[in-house]
Amino acid sequence: MTRSITLATIQFSPSDDVQANIDRVAGFVEQAAGRGADVVLPPELFCGYYFCKTQEEEHFARALPWETHPAVVQLTEIAKKFDVVIPVSIYEKDGPAYYNSLVMLDADGAALGVYRKSHIPDGPGYQEKFYFRPGNTGFRVWDTKKGKIGVGICWDQWFPEAARAMALMGADVLLYPTAIGAEPQDACLDTAARWRRAMLGHAVSNVIPVCAANRVGDEQGQAFYGTSFISDQTGEVVAEMDRAKEGVIVATFDLDMIDRERAAWGFFRDRRPDLYGSLL
Repeated sequence: MTRSITLATIQFSPSDDVQANIDRVAGFVEQAAGRGADVVLPPELFCGYYFCKTQEEEHFARALPWETHPAVVQLTEIAKKFDVVIPVSIYEKDGPAYYNSLVMLDADGAALGVYRKSHIPDGPGYQEKFYFRPGNTGFRVWDTKKGKIGVGICWDQWFPEAARAMALMGADVLLYPTAIGAEPQDACLDTAARWRRAMLGHAVSNVIPVCAANRVGDEQGQAFYGTSFISDQTGEVVAEMDRAKEGVIVATFDLDMIDRERAAWGFFRDRRPDLYGSLL
């Protein structure tokens, strides 16, 4: 029997109401499931406004332990109801430590664990180092009921070694929840195209489908440019959103065919070991 996977990406404009945002994601998941989705990817930190554009102590109150986070608890039931995998992006508090994290919910509602964002940006409008410490989980690939899924979070998407590490760990697909848009230091700088090209490179050099979910709309003067997409293993964009609309896009992939194609290209066969003899 041929293995296949149907990926869905959610693009929307969150309010700063946690419950309203969870409800909206649940609604989009239902739409995606109705279109045959196996995996449904919401954007990064979708529970509220993107708060990292400035350094304000009050925002630490947004963080909660992942096991009891309302987005995780409520979307667990949604994942189970619709038989879909949902990677849930949250602001996590673990004792005195704060992380930009993702909890992988399997299609039966089981929480498979947490990934903590490895690469933390720090610049105008994206001052994340004030709020998050670098993750301590390493890159992760989850063996879900729908396939082996690797997930990076936003800034991780710019680093080819992260994508390669997850591919070497056996990922069938790579997913990237994101919050990216205007660059406040330069109104003429638009990074949307290069943001996409970076991830399309991951698809090409690892022969793997890539799915990216971004926010859209204006959040207290900070505009997010959407353009969420799904690409195939050749880097061809097969589904995409524009800079304004909210909604869901869906694409299906033949994983057995892609696995054969990956083997034929020889990217992993011809990897040279590092000085310590490791292929990782």
